[in-house]
Amino acid sequence: MDSIIQGISTFRGSVFPGQQRMYQRLVRDGQHPKALIIACADSRVAPEHITQTGPGELFVCRNAGNIVPPYATQNGGVTSTVEYAVAALGVRDIIVCGHSDCGAMKALAYPEGLERMPNVAAWLRHGSAAEHIVSTCHPHLESSARIRAVSLQNVIAQLAHLRTHPSVAAAIARGDMALHGWFVDIHAGQVLGLDGETGQFIPLREDQPLPVA
Repeated sequence: MDSIIQGISTFRGSVFPGQQRMYQRLVRDGQHPKALIIACADSRVAPEHITQTGPGELFVCRNAGNIVPPYATQNGGVTSTVEYAVAALGVRDIIVCGHSDCGAMKALAYPEGLERMPNVAAWLRHGSAAEHIVSTCHPHLESSARIRAVSLQNVIAQLAHLRTHPSVAAAIARGDMALHGWFVDIHAGQVLGLDGETGQFIPLREDQPLPVA
């Protein structure tokens, strides 16, 4: 914790003075984020760092496995975040972002040991379609290849869940919303995007159109 406290001190003493006007503007004008990104809680994958965005630019929701439960009347943090981002903030893009070497996806692919974590096991049931697809369609995959395949399929599964949310479905129907599926390869420092037309994940490049899921 000492390094975290030191970071706060550095922010207050060295960073904030140079950005005070920006923070005052954000308070005065409110937030107008460019997109909602639903990412994994993994400490190695920070959306703002990967996208090189600053305060006020991204609305971020993070949880184990970048899960989006299907819409239901029962309240939940992800559901509420999605609804607020669309209905109150008017975001026009939502990104579901998975990543390599994901602990949640390892547990989904190889669930041994989850009996000690019943809440995690229950949460990961929202990704069961991804595991089933890989087990059924690619039964030969093992170890890291299986985990990567489950991780990619999980992004696709969570995008399908996202479309069940009324606020998202209505925005898509109006032509006001685009969904994106991303996968961060930590080892390569590369971000892949789901091409909805081909079903393939392709590298995101500045000179190419942003793929839409």
